[in-house]
Amino acid sequence: MKRNVINLLKQSICKRGTFISLIFSSLLVLFLFTACGKDSGNSDASPPAEVTNLNGILNDGQVTLNWVDPADDDFKNVKITYIPGGNTAIEVLKGVQTCNISGLTNGTEYTFTIKTVDAANNESAGVNSEPYTPFLAETANVYMTTRITSEGLIAVYEALGRKPGSGQKVAVKISTGESDHSNHLRPDLISSLVQTVAGDIVECNTAYGGNRASTAMHYQVAADHGYTAIAKVVIMDENGVTDIPVRNGRHLTIDRVGAHFPDYQFHVVLSHFKGHAMGGYGGALKNMSIGYASTAGKCLIHTGGASSTSPWGGVQNTFLESMAEASKAIVDYAGKENFIYINVMNRLSVDCDCDANPAEPTMADVGILASLDPVALDKACIDIVNAAPDGADLRARIARQNGTLTITHAAQIGLGSLNYKLTKID
Repeated sequence: MKRNVINLLKQSICKRGTFISLIFSSLLVLFLFTACGKDSGNSDASPPAEVTNLNGILNDGQVTLNWVDPADDDFKNVKITYIPGGNTAIEVLKGVQTCNISGLTNGTEYTFTIKTVDAANNESAGVNSEPYTPFLAETANVYMTTRITSEGLIAVYEALGRKPGSGQKVAVKISTGESDHSNHLRPDLISSLVQTVAGDIVECNTAYGGNRASTAMHYQVAADHGYTAIAKVVIMDENGVTDIPVRNGRHLTIDRVGAHFPDYQFHVVLSHFKGHAMGGYGGALKNMSIGYASTAGKCLIHTGGASSTSPWGGVQNTFLESMAEASKAIVDYAGKENFIYINVMNRLSVDCDCDANPAEPTMADVGILASLDPVALDKACIDIVNAAPDGADLRARIARQNGTLTITHAAQIGLGSLNYKLTKID
């Protein structure tokens, strides 16, 4: 057939001998050669490669599947089915790499199959997930006092009912603040609690420069801000780092923390709740994830595992989800029974304590909240901001950075619950 097409081209050129006929003939050849290709039996019959890194995140009546698409140029979409039920395939286009499947029955075990499809509609054999069983998340208790005093702090601590065990070394994780103008928690507010639990104040060096970028500078800031006068201060990455595993992380495989992190068996995550230029807000989850991470670990979180040397250039949502994954790694390593979480809602600036010159707050002080669940605690604080008549500026900061994604991802990966009961203890 190709030989006949070439002969037609020659005849056309010879008969007409014009530029126009040459163009016409060339187009004819292109068309017929395309037809020849279709008739020649060389059409694509090979399916694309399978997806990789398939994992699921459980929640109430739902499973969120995440995966990595194959690299095939002609890959088009995936088809998801599951048993029991789910006989009709759910199609997800190339590049999405996630699917939330709701309407499932809590307590029932489901297995999901993902097949890849290319432009010629070739389907792969498919990859099966491990079994997943959705569950109804428990309702966490969150306690609140409006007294932003050392007595109020002790009161919410006592309400939690969880204390360090005999022989447990206690870490009190705070932010030491970037400057005298930062809104970090002052020693006179926290000293009674720190001494009640007999804890060391712990921190790690920053990744963005500033006054706490090196150990010597950081210890000086801690002294200048009065923390060394109330307790022993330990910069956990002063003697190196240690890697702890991230289980089923979408972005991270390891969390690089300060080498002294394993020295502590009980953790008081004491956070100043406020806005943040990159995270939208800072509370328990940020204090635990970024705060326990070494300088290199902070870079990994900011870049979703792409760089251990620079915190810049990461994808925003990847950064937010990576904070949740690093937080869960911390809890998985030390055991959730060895953590308490306290958020102080005062000086509610849109800027973090890492800002040497934060904006003045436009929202009034609220109080102190505490929980055994970091997800519920941060969610309760966000809900208070959302309901506050003077919370517009902070709400805008959180929304602009999609800050609540950290909370929802933390819930999806099993760190805590979005359901909570707020109990006022005043």
